[in-house]
Amino acid sequence: MTLPRILTIMGSGETAPTMVPTHRMLTSRIGASVRAALLDTPYGFQENAPELAAKAVEYFKTSVNVTLDVAGLTQVLDGDALAVERGLNTVKDANYVFAGPGSPTYALRQWAGSSLPDLLVGKLRQGGVVTFASAAALTLGRKTLPIYEIYKAGEPPRWLDGLDILSAIGIPAAVIPHYNNAEGGHHDTRFCYMGERRLSMLEQELADDTYILGIDEHTGVVIDLDSDSATVVGKGVVTLRLRSGSTEIPTGESFPLDRLRNPSSVSSSTKPVVVVKEEVQTVADSTLRQATERLTGLFDEALRRGDADGAARAVLELEETITQWSADTLQGTDGEFARSTLRSMITKLAGAASSGLADPRDVVGPYMNVLLSLRAQVRADKRFDLSDVIRDQLAAIGVEVRDTPSGVEWVLRD
Repeated sequence: MTLPRILTIMGSGETAPTMVPTHRMLTSRIGASVRAALLDTPYGFQENAPELAAKAVEYFKTSVNVTLDVAGLTQVLDGDALAVERGLNTVKDANYVFAGPGSPTYALRQWAGSSLPDLLVGKLRQGGVVTFASAAALTLGRKTLPIYEIYKAGEPPRWLDGLDILSAIGIPAAVIPHYNNAEGGHHDTRFCYMGERRLSMLEQELADDTYILGIDEHTGVVIDLDSDSATVVGKGVVTLRLRSGSTEIPTGESFPLDRLRNPSSVSSSTKPVVVVKEEVQTVADSTLRQATERLTGLFDEALRRGDADGAARAVLELEETITQWSADTLQGTDGEFARSTLRSMITKLAGAASSGLADPRDVVGPYMNVLLSLRAQVRADKRFDLSDVIRDQLAAIGVEVRDTPSGVEWVLRD
C-alpha cells in the first residue's frame, strides 16, 4: 500500500479530545500497519519528560487505538550516540510521526544539524504522516519564535531560524500556533503569547516573501500533498497573515495548496478544491474548563427541575470528561477545577438525596385538593365547626389554609 504524504499542523489540543477525530482520520489513511513514533525532544529538558511521554502514549492507545513508540530523543546534541541513533531509527521506521508541546528553542537546538529534518522531509516526499503541534509546530517554518525567552524572561522580541521544512513543500511561512490564545484575560496573549504589539514588530522583520501562518487553539490544517490540497480541522480558523492584511479559513474548508504556497496571488474567491475526505467529528468543548462549566449548568438546571436522572448524567459525563482530558499536557489548572466541581456536584446530590428533589407541593397537592373540596362542601352546609377542625388539623401538620376574597389558598410552612 502506498503511504499518503501528509503534514498536519495543530495549534494546540494535540492530546485533547478535540483532536481525537483528526488523529483517527490520519492514522486510518495509513491503513492497518500504523507505526507511530513520538518525538519527545521539545520537552526533553523537563524533569517530568517521561511522564509527559507516558501521557501521550496512553492517549494514543486509549483514544486513537494506536501504539505510540517513544523515540527517546530528549537530548540529541551531545547525547548518548547509541540512544540518539536508536531514536532516529525509530523515527525513520515510523509512518506516523508526532511531536507536540515544550520549548521550540530547545527543540531547534537539538534538531538543527542532525538528520531529523531530512528524515521528516523524506516522509513528506516519499510517504508518511507528520503531525506537529504547539512548540513543535513553531519549528516548521522559515522562522521560529523563542516564546519562553520573550514572554517569560522578558527578552526582546526576535526570530530564530526555523527548520524550514515548509519550504520543502513550497510554503514560505513562519508558523504561529495558539493564535487565538486568551489566557491573558485583560492583556493580549493572542499569537502564541506575543500579542498584537509585539507581533506587528516581528512581522516587519520577516522577508517580503514570508508570511505568518496562524493556527488557532484546538485547530489544525491537514496538508495533503497527494491531492495538492489542505483542509482546516478542529474548532477555530487558520489565518494567513500578510502585511497587506489577514485571511481566515474556517474549519471544514478544503482549498488548493497554492493558497498556502502563494497566498498573495491567490484570489480570495478561489473555489475550494473538491477532495474526498473522511468525516471529522467536532467536539463541543475546546477546554476541560469549558466542558466543566457546561456540565455544571446542566447539573444545576436538573436539580432546579427536580430531575435526579439528569443531575446524575451530568455527574457521570463530567467524570468521563476528566478521564478523556487527563492526557492533555496543557490543561493547567483545569484538571483541579474539574475535580473540585465534581466533588461539589456529588455533595449536592447527597444533600438532595437526604431532603428529596421533588417539590413537596407536587406530592401533597392531590390530597389537599380532596380535603379542600370536602371543606368547601362542609362550609356550604353551614358546618363551620367542622370546617375549622379541618383547617386546624392541617395547621397542626404544617399546612396553612387561608380564606381570601379570591378563594382558598394553602401553603406549606417550613
